[in-house]
Amino acid sequence: MSGIADLDALDLAALLCSRVCHDLISPVGAIVNGLEVMEDGKDEETNAFALDLIKKSIKIASARLQFCRIAFGAAGSAGTQIDLGDAEKVARGFMEDDKTKLAWNLPRVLLPKNRVKLLLNMLVIAGQVIPRGGVVTVDAEGSGESTGFKVTAAGTNAKIPQAIPPLLAGGGPGGAIDAHAIQPYYTGLLARACGLTVSLAPEGEAVVMLAR
Repeated sequence: MSGIADLDALDLAALLCSRVCHDLISPVGAIVNGLEVMEDGKDEETNAFALDLIKKSIKIASARLQFCRIAFGAAGSAGTQIDLGDAEKVARGFMEDDKTKLAWNLPRVLLPKNRVKLLLNMLVIAGQVIPRGGVVTVDAEGSGESTGFKVTAAGTNAKIPQAIPPLLAGGGPGGAIDAHAIQPYYTGLLARACGLTVSLAPEGEAVVMLAR
């Protein structure tokens, strides 16, 4: 496929590791800050606040690690299938908060791991489409091991980031892929490995992402 950026395996691995580290820096940093506050031991109220911060940050860090393990990691040996029920669990832990909700309309079945990884990476992009939060709805396109996905992101000022479509197609600004661009680029790699194409299109106040 012409126009696909030339990125070797070592660079791909390094950039994906940078992406995972980026997702973990914030909650791990909050844990460190909370521990430092508790070490000062000024008063019970401050310590209680710090402990609450630590508990919340540990929960966030754990959810992100579990998500990244499937979305970016090997998640088992070659040819492994993944339970969509497990994918739903890690997706909810990763995405849902006070602003964003996930409507998961997929059956609990086993699918080839690259298809499940593709879906989880589509959800990451869906979160970028609605930075102020909203509802992300996941539906199946087709059935069986050839199942594709429809992800609808609805929220205030839902918008397709300009850089994402060319990255999904394998390109990038000036042909360069950096740590900020690697996730949508990797999503495109997964789609092509599954024999699918990912597209994004506005639909009313939502953005619809299709993999088929």
